[in-house]
Amino acid sequence: MDPITTALAAFAAVQKTVQVIKQAQKTVDDVASLGPLLGRYFGAKQETVKALEEAKKKGGSSLAQAVEIEMQLLSQKQFEDQLKMIFFQTGHADIWENIMKRVQEGEQAQREARRRANDAARVKARKMAELVNLVIGIVLVVLLVPPLIWLVIQGVMFAKDK
Repeated sequence: MDPITTALAAFAAVQKTVQVIKQAQKTVDDVASLGPLLGRYFGAKQETVKALEEAKKKGGSSLAQAVEIEMQLLSQKQFEDQLKMIFFQTGHADIWENIMKRVQEGEQAQREARRRANDAARVKARKMAELVNLVIGIVLVVLLVPPLIWLVIQGVMFAKDK
């Protein structure tokens, strides 16, 4: 599956979660009961961000897909603003701030994990390049030294004969 399709599928999952939260929000009295749904929402949002990053790496998105992605991002931002207002209106601004703090910590942990994975890949590639260079050096020595020794011996023998 190409990265754009994955990103769009992740957006669909986010939108489905948004719909469930909006339905639940109408029936619940306490914002705390939205906790599991909010967890699903922010989890789906992280998957969307990851899919978008992959799509950006691979490139090749059409203008229509890029516009659709931007509209989905706008929709998510608007939904989060609505959620924020719900928490603020019910007097739970501190809970919203804690949720956002946890979301940011999760995003930071993901960025750090990606950075470590990239660093490990770079180190592995560098070690592989060093190994290849070592093997090439050994092969060249094995292939060039015996003929050179033979030439030296032949030269010494030729010089003795004269």
